[in-house]
Amino acid sequence: MASGLPRTNLQTIDPPRHVFQMQLNRTPFQSLSFFTRTKIHHSHISLVPSKSSRTTKIVLLSTRPSISSPTPPTSKEEAILQAKTSLSAILEKPLNNPKLAGKLKKLKQPRLRVEIPVVDDDSPVSLTQLALQVFGDLPIKRKGSPVKVLILWRNPNLTEIANETFDSNLVEHSDISSYASNYDARDLNSADVGVFLAPETSQLEVMERISDILYPKPVVIFNPRWGFEEENSFQGLGGFVRSFEVVYSFMGLEVRGVLSKRKGVIFKCVRHGVLSGEKWSVLVEEEGELKLVSSFKARPSITEVETVLYNLMAINSPITKSAKFLKDLVSNVTGKK
Repeated sequence: MASGLPRTNLQTIDPPRHVFQMQLNRTPFQSLSFFTRTKIHHSHISLVPSKSSRTTKIVLLSTRPSISSPTPPTSKEEAILQAKTSLSAILEKPLNNPKLAGKLKKLKQPRLRVEIPVVDDDSPVSLTQLALQVFGDLPIKRKGSPVKVLILWRNPNLTEIANETFDSNLVEHSDISSYASNYDARDLNSADVGVFLAPETSQLEVMERISDILYPKPVVIFNPRWGFEEENSFQGLGGFVRSFEVVYSFMGLEVRGVLSKRKGVIFKCVRHGVLSGEKWSVLVEEEGELKLVSSFKARPSITEVETVLYNLMAINSPITKSAKFLKDLVSNVTGKK
């Protein structure tokens, strides 16, 4: 009796690979309801900065209490504070523990990564100001002497501007290129933490050598100028890059379908100095609130994120809703689920 009714089977949809693209535009956020927007036009995704000034309320859909999950920032200042707090909490333990003299077990060098895309990396003034806000007064508690930070810039011009911007004897500046042919460790001995600030892929080999010189002191990559997806092509240096644990990162999204659009964010924030266990979250706006739609143990690839967004848009599209209604109608008539 129901054989004349069309049947619609709902299932997870894989975006068509031949038309689905995701472009990462590293242009900085203009504001923070600044979520960098990922636009989907007929299965096309690109990232552009948002000009919206509206603040989005954060609501996490999870079986665990929402208080246990960090929430994305809603302003540039909040993003900087979150990153500073996360990084400082992780650095406190290795900076307060005495160096072990035993030879039976080699100490693991803390290697950390922070990504705060809130300024234009091509603007020396903006970049040095961001570095000042983050590293000028890191809230690290340590017994005895204060923590000294060495910021390694990608070129001498940035180093010079940083020396003029900072007014602290606890933060020193140098440029990565100066170590390309000179591996004298004396320039690095006074630092407790080394920070590679907005480095480029061409400097990875030198960065690895500097990290070896600084061992076992912590090293940090801050706002690298390459994208996560590019790291698959780093070949021999890929292992070095992957040895850095992301402690703070976010990327804003805008999901656009044919008839609707939503904002969202990919976010990770390690808290309380505990590196293990914090997941990557994908949140999407619904009725003015950001709701958790997926989480990943490892950093999600572009393919994984676009699949989540594609399915989300499909589930909530008028066409799919009609299909779901039709499926329910068929089930009621046939008695089959």
